[in-house]
Amino acid sequence: MNTASQPPRFPPNESGHGSSFPEKQSSNGALGISPAPPATAAPRVRRRNRMITSCLECRRRKLKCDKSHPCANCTKNTRDCVFLAPALDSASQMRLTEIKEKMGSLERVLEQDVARNSIRPQSWKADPEGEQVDFAPEPDDEKNLEPTPLATADAVYDDDADDDLADLGFAMGRMRLSDRIGGFFRPKMAEELSVSLNDDVADNHSQSHKSLSPEAPIPHYVTSPQYNKFLAPGPTYIAPSSSFFFSSGQSSASLIDYLPSKIIANRLLNQYWLAVHPICRIVHRPSFQRRYDAFWADVEMGVEPTGSLQAVVFAALFSGVVSMSDNAVLMAFGTSKKDLVDNFQMGTETALGRANVIRTTKVETLQALVMYMIPLCRGEISRSHSALVGTALRIAECMGLHRDGTEYGFGPVETHVRRLIWYHICFLDIRTCEAQGPRPHIRSDEFDTQFPLNVDDEELEALDPPTTSASRWTDMTLTLIRMEANEMCRVVWVDRLKLEKKTISLTSVLGKIENFRKMMKDKYLRFINDNIPIQHLGRQVSEIVTLRMHIMVLHRYHNSVSYQIPDRLRQIIISSGTEIMERAISLETSPALSPWAWYSSAIQQYHSALLLLMEIFAFPNRKEADRIWRCLDYVFEIPSNIPKDQRGRWVMTEVRNKMGIYIASRKVMAPSRMLERIGNQSTRSGNTSSASPPTASSVSPPTASSASPPAAVGKVRQGNGDFAYGYAPGAISQHSQGPEMLRSDAPPLSGPAPQAAMPVSAPPIQGDKTIDIDWHEWDKLFPPDSNPNYMT
Repeated sequence: MNTASQPPRFPPNESGHGSSFPEKQSSNGALGISPAPPATAAPRVRRRNRMITSCLECRRRKLKCDKSHPCANCTKNTRDCVFLAPALDSASQMRLTEIKEKMGSLERVLEQDVARNSIRPQSWKADPEGEQVDFAPEPDDEKNLEPTPLATADAVYDDDADDDLADLGFAMGRMRLSDRIGGFFRPKMAEELSVSLNDDVADNHSQSHKSLSPEAPIPHYVTSPQYNKFLAPGPTYIAPSSSFFFSSGQSSASLIDYLPSKIIANRLLNQYWLAVHPICRIVHRPSFQRRYDAFWADVEMGVEPTGSLQAVVFAALFSGVVSMSDNAVLMAFGTSKKDLVDNFQMGTETALGRANVIRTTKVETLQALVMYMIPLCRGEISRSHSALVGTALRIAECMGLHRDGTEYGFGPVETHVRRLIWYHICFLDIRTCEAQGPRPHIRSDEFDTQFPLNVDDEELEALDPPTTSASRWTDMTLTLIRMEANEMCRVVWVDRLKLEKKTISLTSVLGKIENFRKMMKDKYLRFINDNIPIQHLGRQVSEIVTLRMHIMVLHRYHNSVSYQIPDRLRQIIISSGTEIMERAISLETSPALSPWAWYSSAIQQYHSALLLLMEIFAFPNRKEADRIWRCLDYVFEIPSNIPKDQRGRWVMTEVRNKMGIYIASRKVMAPSRMLERIGNQSTRSGNTSSASPPTASSVSPPTASSASPPAAVGKVRQGNGDFAYGYAPGAISQHSQGPEMLRSDAPPLSGPAPQAAMPVSAPPIQGDKTIDIDWHEWDKLFPPDSNPNYMT
C-alpha cells in the first residue's frame, strides 16, 4: 500500500490534541504552510474528559495539592479549600459530550482553514435543527461513509396503483412488512433478497439447503390455503372512519343507540383501569372518575351529556373493549369482540362529531380524540391513521398544548392532563412516521411542554401539590419511561439525517444513546421490583425502546456500499436485535404481563428479526444462532416440517415473494437518484488512489472471463465490484464464516436463473473505514469485555 500520500501522525501536544498536518518545505527550503490543501483531512478533534482532583486554590496558584479536605496548602494559608464535584450526572454528561463534539469540529475547521492559507472563506449553512454545518473537506475516516442508497425517506407510487389494496403491507408470521422498513422506503427490497437467494458462488449452505431456491418448485408447505391472504389486514387492525370529520355535528344517531347498561359500562371501565391506563395514561384518574359519575347522573335524569363528555367516556369504553381477548369478551358479554368494537367505535366517532372535534377548543374533546387513536395506532397503521394523527397535532397546536400549562397559570391537574395529551400525540407522530413516513412532524425546538411529574394521581389534588418528581416508582413512571424514550427516538431520527450530511459522527450518536440508557437506569430502572408485574413491564419496555435506537442508527450500514461494517458494530446490531426479540416475545407470552400484551405491537413490530435473519443466513454457525432461531421460529411461525438447515432460505423466499407481489400491486416507484447512485457507484469505485477502497475493476478476474462482472450495491446490481451484506470482495478472506460475493446477475422474481459467474478475488480491505468511529471513546461506551468478537 502506498503510504506516501498519507500525512504522518504527530503526538498530542500539551493541550491533549493531536495534529495530522505536517509542516511542509517551501520551494526555497524554508518552513512554511503550503497553500494547497492536504491530501487527506485531519480526523475529528477529540477533547478528553480529565478529572480535576486538585482544589481550586492550588490549581489557580499552581501548587501541588495533597487532595485532602481541606488540603495542607489551604490549611496553612487559611484559605477556603473548594473542590469540584466528583462527576456530572448522566444528563449533564450527555450535554457536555455534545458541546465538546462541537468544539472539536470548530477546532478541526480552524486547522484546515490555516492549512489552506485562507484560499476561500469558510461557508456555513443553517442546519434544520438550528445547528451550524461546515462544508470543510471530509476527514479521511468519514470519506467512505455511505448508508445504503436503496433506502430513502420519501415514497412515490404510479397513478394507476390499486387504491383498493390496503397499504398495510403483508403478513409474515407475526410480523407485518411493507415497502417502508425502519422508517425508510425500500422499493428494491424484493430484488435485494432475490440476489441474496441466488448467490450460488458464495453460498455456505448444503445442497439440500439450496433445494429451496426461488427457481425450484415451491414445496407443499409453501402453497398453503392461507398463502394468498397475506395482504389482508390482520385481526387487530381497526380502520378509522372519516364520517365524524365531515359531519355537521347534528347526527341523527342517538346516544342510546350505542350506550350499554351501566353494569356493562362499569366492567369495561374497570378493564380500562387495569389494561389501558397503566401503559397509556392519558387521563387523571380521580378527576375522570368524577366526570364518569356525572355522565351517568345526566343519563339517569334523562339529560344528554355534553358532546365532549360523551366522547371521552365512549373512547375509554372503546379502549377497554380493544384490550380484551376474543374469548374474554365472549364469556363476559355473550357477543363477539368484533361486534362490540364496532359498536363502541361508532359511538365514539358519533360523539366526536357532535363535539365538533375539528374546530374544538376544549381539551376534553381533544383528549377523547387522542384516547380514541391509541388502540387504533398499534401494529398495523395505514395512511388514514397517519392523516388522523396529523389532524390531532394541528388541533393541539392551535389549542396551545405545545406550550407548557404553567406559562398560562393552569392548575396542577390541568397542566398534568395537557402534558399527557401532548406527549401521546408525540408518540403517535413517531409511530405513524415509522409505518407510513416520511418524517416526524413535531420538532424538538418548537415546543416547550415539560414531561409530566413522576407522582401519583392523588398527589396532584393535595392541598400542597408537588412541584418536582418523586424519586420512586409511581403511577406515572411507566408512562414517563415511554415518553422520554420516544423523545430520544426523535433526537436519533434527526441525528440519522445529520449522519448522512456528515455533520455529526457516529460515535457521538451512539454516545448519546448510551448516556440516555444510563440516565434511564439511574432515573427510573433502579426503583423497579421485578416481582411486581407492572414494574417488570416497565423494565421490558425501557430495554426494548432504548435498544431499538441502536438498530435505528446502524441498520442502514448493515449493507454498506463500499466497506464491510466493523465487527464490533455488527455485534451491537446482533446483540441488541436479539435482546429486543427476546424481551418482545416475553412481553407477548408472559402470563404475568398478559393484561398489557394487547399493546405490545405498538412498542415493537419485530422488524429487527429481518436483520437477524440476514445474519443467520450468512453466518449459520455464529454463537448466537440458537437464541436467534428461537426468536425467528416464533416471529415467522416457521412450519415444523421444514428441515432445520432449510428454514432460513424458506423464510427469505417467502418474504421475497410476498414483497414482490405487494410492491407490484402498489405500483411502487424507485426514485431516479437511487438508480443514478447505483449506476455511479462503479465510477466512484474506479478511483485508484491509495485512499480509495479496492474495487473489482482493479482485480484481474479468472481466465474464464475477461470482463468485469456486474456488481451489487447492497443487494442490487451495479457496474463494478460485488458487495454482499456490506462486504467488499477482499473482506471474504478475513472471515472464514463470512458471506462471499454475489452472483454476477441477479435473476428476476420469476423465470430461470442465469448461470453463476466465477468469483473474483481482491486484496483485503485496509482498515475499517466504513464509519467515523473514535475507538477510544468507543471503548468507554462499549467495553471490549462486554462486546467480544462476533464470530464463534
